[in-house]
Formats: sequence, structure tokens, C-alpha cells
Amino acid sequence: MHYKEVKGILSADGGMNLYRGCTHGCIYCDARSKCYRMEHDFEDIEVKSNAVVLLERALRGKRRKCMIGTGAMSDPYIHLEEKLQNTRKCLEIINRYGFGLSIQTKSTRILRDLDLLKSINEKSKCVVQMTMTTYDEDLCRVLEPNVSSTKERFEALKIFRDSGIPTIVWLSPILPFINDTEENIKGILSYCIEAEVRGIMCFGMGMTLREGNREYFYKKLDEHFPGMKYRYIRRYGNSYELASDNNIELMRLLADECRKHNIMSGRDRIFRYLHEFPKEEEMQMSFFD
Repeated sequence: MHYKEVKGILSADGGMNLYRGCTHGCIYCDARSKCYRMEHDFEDIEVKSNAVVLLERALRGKRRKCMIGTGAMSDPYIHLEEKLQNTRKCLEIINRYGFGLSIQTKSTRILRDLDLLKSINEKSKCVVQMTMTTYDEDLCRVLEPNVSSTKERFEALKIFRDSGIPTIVWLSPILPFINDTEENIKGILSYCIEAEVRGIMCFGMGMTLREGNREYFYKKLDEHFPGMKYRYIRRYGNSYELASDNNIELMRLLADECRKHNIMSGRDRIFRYLHEFPKEEEMQMSFFD
């Protein structure tokens, strides 16, 4: 871990990342890619030392309320968050100034902040997003070794459901030859249906690889799936997008189940939902419900 003072914390569309790097150890993580120009080891977490101060300054000066998003590039509930509590401090600011929140994580550490998430959702809007990659718990420990299991994330989704907080599941990535099976997708969908998620985000059944994360991914394939690396190289070469050979069938399964259970599945529609701050009359109606 090391600290770095930064000039700003919010992007033009309200996104922020409090940390750079991760200790969850997911073998497929795109954030390892060299294109992001990380100047330190991925597991040597960069902590933005003045992030909380910058966020309060930014929200205090904003005339129009909006959704604040976090978790797109670095999980806000990595192991260090237990000690530093920077995410919680930022949620307190978001709650205090009446902004909305769209937060993405793979960790059930988020439940520590359930009180703030409920408060934000009561005042404006809070959406919790959780990634689900594999229904198989043993495989989950290989693909995502240092993070909450899929079953634990499912239990968290039910807690958010019972707390009235809407959820989105990211069905991604689906690794060719590893978890791109009907059994896996049906298992994850069964969790989503029972937890009554608002939407499922999926960019297709497959994954992406580029310089930086490709090398790490192949190293882990050699450790856990001997010979699989060469199958990837023969099938995909150095391609960025690696679509599963089962993509069409699995995407049809996803669409059918989402339609049957009234779950959002269109990417554009979900992104609009995540970025839309509720109108004042909607917030008043929610308050009196």
C-alpha cells in the first residue's frame, strides 16, 4: 500500500475510484492491462490520500444532484477498506449532500455500510451492482480466490432486496472452455431470479484480453488448467475480444429468462438506469411510500 495525493476525484459523469489496484486476485481482471498506465504493482494498492476531502468539496459545489458511481475500475471494498474506511467516509458525504449512488463490488464487505446505502436510497437512489461469474463454488475459488464466493454474493443480494435497494448483476466474464456452459448460466440466473435483481448486465458470453492481463491470465491457466493456455492461443491468437463458441445459445437463454421474469437486460437501458437521478417528485413519492 502507498498513498498518493490527486488533483481530482470525480469524472465528468460522476465516476470515482478511491483506490488503484486490487487484492481480490481475479485471474481475468482487465484492470491489470498496461493501457491503464499503472506505475506500481497491481497488488500494491494506491490509496488516494485526499479523496474524501476532494469529494466533499466537489459535491458541496455542485448545483445539480446526480448519481455518483464507484467500482468500475477498482473495487471499493478491497481488503484495505476494512481498516481505512475511505469508501464509508465517501458514502457519508454522498448521503449528507443528497446525491445518488451506483456502487459496484464483488465483496460482501459492502454489507457493513447497509445503513448508509438504505439512507441514500430513501433520500434519492442507490443501486448496488455485483459481479457473478460462476455458479460453481470450487471454480469460483480458482477464478476469484480472495473475494466473497458467488453464494455469499447471492445472500447479499437478498439482503439488499429485503432492504428495498435495487441491484444489478454483471454476468461477466464468461471464460471460454471454462464456465461458458448452460449449467453455469442457468445457475447464476436462478440466483438473480430469486434475489429479484433489477437487471443483468452482459456484454456477450466471453471475455477480453490485452497486454498486461493476458500474461497474468495465461500464467494462472498454467497453474490451474494445464494445457488450456494453448487452446486459447490456437483459438483466439492475440485477439482482444474472445467470444465463447456458445455465445448465441447462452445469450438466447439469458434473454428468454430476463423476459420471463421482467429483468432488464439491454446494456443501454441498464446504463441509463444507473445514471438517471430521480426527479424531485419521484423522490417525494418514495419518501411517503
